[in-house]
Amino acid sequence: MEHLHRSRRWFEDLESFSRRVLTTVLFTDVVDSTGRLLELGDRTWTELLRSHHTRFRERLGRFGGREVDAAGDGFLAAFDVPTYAVAFACSFHDEVIELGLEVRTGVHTGECELEDGRLRGVAVHVGARLASIARPGEVLVSATVRDVVAGGELRFADRGLHELRGVPGRRRLFAALWNGTEAFVPERRGRSRAAVGVSHRRQPKRRMDTADVG
Repeated sequence: MEHLHRSRRWFEDLESFSRRVLTTVLFTDVVDSTGRLLELGDRTWTELLRSHHTRFRERLGRFGGREVDAAGDGFLAAFDVPTYAVAFACSFHDEVIELGLEVRTGVHTGECELEDGRLRGVAVHVGARLASIARPGEVLVSATVRDVVAGGELRFADRGLHELRGVPGRRRLFAALWNGTEAFVPERRGRSRAAVGVSHRRQPKRRMDTADVG
């Protein structure tokens, strides 16, 4: 029969889709790492970075994430559940304050190519770009992440439309706020601590417009 001999159409080529996975990627980067290195010196910075890495890895598994790659002072991790990725980021930001560090984090959900345990594709590049433009102390997420976590306890501040280098079009981005509308929380241990989504530097208290997805 004629239809048995026709060329396979793209949507029938299931084998070509076998490496596609839907995942949430998370990128982290230490703010001003070169400046801190020059300030602290090689040995102290190496010890501090070791503590940073240890805390990241110890906490990652508890939130259901897996480490995909590490380079210098940053990580790429993957999560099956977007809420866990954002919650982990908020928790980790809070953790590294105790080390005197600030990190910036990007989180995006999308399909990736999985090959030999490595993730590749546009979604990975979007996540990396988000981390690169996040403010110090900020967990910056894509609109995709914001949409798929709707109904949970996460709240977000709208950061507007942005062009991401190498990625076509403009994308609306959001900064994660953990279970509250106040931009800042009370001091602890004699130091001011910003809620995730804003800079951790001491500033007057103010209220931030948020987009509630709960």
